[in-house]
Amino acid sequence: MNYDLIVDTSRKGISMALCAGSVYEEIVDPSGKGEVLSASLDALLAKVGATLDDVKRVMVTVGPGSFSGLRTGVAFCQGLCFSGKRNLYGVTTLQALACFAGSAEDSVAVVIRARNGFWYLRLNNEESFIETEEVVARIKGSSVKTAVVDAAALADEVLSATFAEKNIATTLDTDKPLSMWSPLFETVKPSLIQEANYIQPSYFEKLKV
Repeated sequence: MNYDLIVDTSRKGISMALCAGSVYEEIVDPSGKGEVLSASLDALLAKVGATLDDVKRVMVTVGPGSFSGLRTGVAFCQGLCFSGKRNLYGVTTLQALACFAGSAEDSVAVVIRARNGFWYLRLNNEESFIETEEVVARIKGSSVKTAVVDAAALADEVLSATFAEKNIATTLDTDKPLSMWSPLFETVKPSLIQEANYIQPSYFEKLKV
């Protein structure tokens, strides 16, 4: 049986899943660090009774997100694919989270906190780092039906009011299986070379000066 491995270290801790047909196992460790990636993979393989040779495709989030998490996650997955026995797929965190909406991407927005007053927004296949006011303007000018958000976005009064005004359904970016990201294997081209999005919010702010 050929397995897909999905790894996300761009948010809190480590999330990792193995998928093959109806077989699915996932590990979520909110406090996990890069040094436990290998042990987490070994535990997953043991649960499904597989070996690393059974893994043929690997997906990893490349950001935006935690600097240290992205660095270790991308490096780990590149190492797994270096032999050429499996293909590596890099997806942005926002691109992956959009899959949690379970609907066409052109009707989905993703909003997650970058820093106080600033957000990462994915809308119409474009990703931005912008202030609350601009997020509101773009969403009001869109045909979005669903927004995938983190807890910070859901708690923000201005954003919540905008979602209510536009009758946009919101879904949190947690407690959903990583297997929902599997369709991205068919739309993203594999490449051994993946670059993590290390760009910090301050970089975008400088570009606006």
